[in-house]
Amino acid sequence: MPKRTKIICVVGARPNFIKIAPLLEEFEKYPQFKKYPQFKTILVHTGQHYDFKMSKVFFKDLNIPNPYYNLGVGSDLHGTQTGKIMIAFEKVCLKEKPQLVIVVGDVNSTLAGALVAAKLQIPVAHIEAGLRSFDRTMPEEFNRLLTDHIADYLFVSDPIGITNLTNEGIPRKKIFYVGNIMIDTLKNQLPKIKNAKQKLKILNQLNVKPKEYAILTLHRPSNVDNKKTLKELFSAFKEIQKQIKIIYPVHPRAKKRIQEFGLEKWIKNIKNLILIPPINYIDILSLMASSKFVITDSGGITEETTILKIPCLTIRENTERPVTVGIGTNIVVGTNKNRIIREINKILSGRGKKGKSPKYWDGKTAQRIVKIIHQHEYAK
Repeated sequence: MPKRTKIICVVGARPNFIKIAPLLEEFEKYPQFKKYPQFKTILVHTGQHYDFKMSKVFFKDLNIPNPYYNLGVGSDLHGTQTGKIMIAFEKVCLKEKPQLVIVVGDVNSTLAGALVAAKLQIPVAHIEAGLRSFDRTMPEEFNRLLTDHIADYLFVSDPIGITNLTNEGIPRKKIFYVGNIMIDTLKNQLPKIKNAKQKLKILNQLNVKPKEYAILTLHRPSNVDNKKTLKELFSAFKEIQKQIKIIYPVHPRAKKRIQEFGLEKWIKNIKNLILIPPINYIDILSLMASSKFVITDSGGITEETTILKIPCLTIRENTERPVTVGIGTNIVVGTNKNRIIREINKILSGRGKKGKSPKYWDGKTAQRIVKIIHQHEYAK
């Protein structure tokens, strides 16, 4: 068999799976000769998300091949978890001797994978580089910063990322504007999302009709780890549900905190707040696409709602994805009850934000990334 470039792709959490799926597929389309792909990809799952519905189900939905390695680190403190991933991943790199390590997003697995590769003098590619919230109370911000300053290839999703990176002194030749790889997956799944039978199935299960409900996602430590903040938010949701049903897939972290704070009974008694377990990728996209609006503290969801043209409220004080505010359908509303209610009333009265799609959010990002890697790796 002709020699192939060996690439390790590191994933660890739900957003990583969504971003890596189109990339793995695209690598398989680069044949060196007719029978053999030019790249050999090795998928490493760190096990950062150990809950089935937060992990394995996404592999199934997105047709991602089973990982070559599952490091099984599980949940832990940030430093401990990062350290465990590094110890286990270093052994993989020493055994496989890859020519490139690809990391995605901003989770602990992202930084751990990049650090190990850099120390072993293995080139690093970071997909979704250049995102900045400028909020150093967020662990993800440190993961972004450090990974970007380690990486050899920095693939950014919008021009703001280029500005952030060049302002930090990163050479322009390392930075590549390729678009948003998460949108590749979204566009690949649109036929399933638009499938009437598929959509009606989940809507009927929850007893809701299109545009007569909202979606809520909530998991950030800054929102769920503080009892006062969490109670303030659910007080706002209690007011909102008087006008429209709210579907809330409960994140494991939020569920744990709700129980610890003794808020479980109070929240369950909110009539039109529909609590459900975490659901698969296709179902959550189907629900978002048919919703009136989305309330979230997730960055990735603000990108998906921008493409789906659904109004979105971010219940944080900042966002690392300002393009979703400047161009898309997102509004950052913080955690103040009155402001949240005020913005939702605008949506319900027909004054919701419309927005448009940013450049290169077109479903072809993986193609651009693989083409760049091919050009650079085979020019050596």
